[in-house]
Amino acid sequence: MIEIAIGLGIVFSLFFNEVFGVAAGGIVVPGYIALNLHEPYKILGTLAVAFLTYLTIKLVSHFVFIYGRRRLVLAILLGFIFGYISRQLILYEAFSLDFRMQAIGFVIPGLIANWMERQGIIKTLSIMFLTAVIVRLLLILIMGGEVIGNV
Repeated sequence: MIEIAIGLGIVFSLFFNEVFGVAAGGIVVPGYIALNLHEPYKILGTLAVAFLTYLTIKLVSHFVFIYGRRRLVLAILLGFIFGYISRQLILYEAFSLDFRMQAIGFVIPGLIANWMERQGIIKTLSIMFLTAVIVRLLLILIMGGEVIGNV
């Protein structure tokens, strides 16, 4: 099922990129978001890490030239670090909460942040969620109508 979600996410990401000229936050992002639409805290955690990564890149870009591969690598690295922190320190140890608000994956927040910086926050999030919902609906159809729970 994961392979189908990622494959559909890639197809629709490429389609929306070619037709509308906007990227869905990275070519594999919609598939992973679609697999986690039933866990809104994970989506919020991912967006929080992506937004923190985005703001950090904006801040650093005032002092250092960040573009192209440098920006992508920095976004993925910062997303990884902030995602790790969201999993380990902040939510579980400091507040003793079990909301499952950690980020999805290790590179997903960085990819989202990179595209938010490139094409804007609203465009990136809009097309990302549109693509993720389409992928999720197709997964439900492909799986015979069952709602996808714990993957």
